[in-house]
Amino acid sequence: MDGLAKKLLLHPWFRLTRGLTLGVRAVLRDGEGRFLLIRHTYTPGWHLPGGGVERGETMLDALHREVLEETGAQVSEMPRLFGIYHNGTSFPGDHVGLFIVDAWSRDHTPGPNAEIAEQGFFAPDGLPDTVTAGTARRIGEIVGRLPPSADW
Repeated sequence: MDGLAKKLLLHPWFRLTRGLTLGVRAVLRDGEGRFLLIRHTYTPGWHLPGGGVERGETMLDALHREVLEETGAQVSEMPRLFGIYHNGTSFPGDHVGLFIVDAWSRDHTPGPNAEIAEQGFFAPDGLPDTVTAGTARRIGEIVGRLPPSADW
């Protein structure tokens, strides 16, 4: 089963059968301090790259996998944990670990595919109108414009 099918078919099942779900999101910035955001084909808005942690997988393994799948980037040094958030608006038992990726590389920017409609770099003061509220809050926290929150 490919990644998109897993997300569309298994994610609702996980919500019904698990008391807790865990996800990861990555902060990747370019040399100008802009944030790499993605827009999925199956849910609205612009997001930080990331996704669910699979059974038997560490948060770091999931982060490396999701960053590569969604952006084509390779994480080249240990990312820093920025925070762990409760994502109760998505699912009452959902939690998200946010990691700052200081060192990464990629040979090319992948084009649209079945999961990712588009990706781009955005300045903190030039985020797209359809950026998700959680993504905008995290960026605000990272650049020091907003106080930390426990909720995504």
